[in-house]
Amino acid sequence: MTTSLTRLAAVVAATSDPAAADPAGSQVVFSASAVGHDAVASTVTLGQYSVEVDEPPALGGENTAPNPVEYYLASLLSCQIVTWRYWAEKLGITVDEITGRAEGDLDVRGFFGLDDDVRPGFNQVRVVITVTGPETEERYRELHQTVEKHCPVLDLTTNVTPVHSTLEVK
Repeated sequence: MTTSLTRLAAVVAATSDPAAADPAGSQVVFSASAVGHDAVASTVTLGQYSVEVDEPPALGGENTAPNPVEYYLASLLSCQIVTWRYWAEKLGITVDEITGRAEGDLDVRGFFGLDDDVRPGFNQVRVVITVTGPETEERYRELHQTVEKHCPVLDLTTNVTPVHSTLEVK
């Protein structure tokens, strides 16, 4: 872990000033592609990695992999931890251990089209981060507020992100 933290410290030092000096050069594009298989499963390619996605039998799947909303919760938690680590380093706040858990409430009537007034996504998501270390509770609360302001996946949820969807028929 020491090597990882040393690498993180180098990233914090190397990115702060150049990114602020050149906003246009700070734009990054992430991409994913997916191929559907079986009833509702898919294989998603993310750079050099691939992950399987499925649904439980109640939603037409075989339960061979996490479903998309579970991946969302995983994305949110992992992004929170990355953001905690980055900002702890940047603010000089020691974090010995960090864990997180999340759960979301989803009413499937929205997905199934049974009630157009019901959202197809989560109605609410609850995240609990547990942090241990030598700092005061006030310092960890300061860090928490900073993380809430800067976590990209949290931002995707709490702010409207334009999505442009195109259909290609072959």
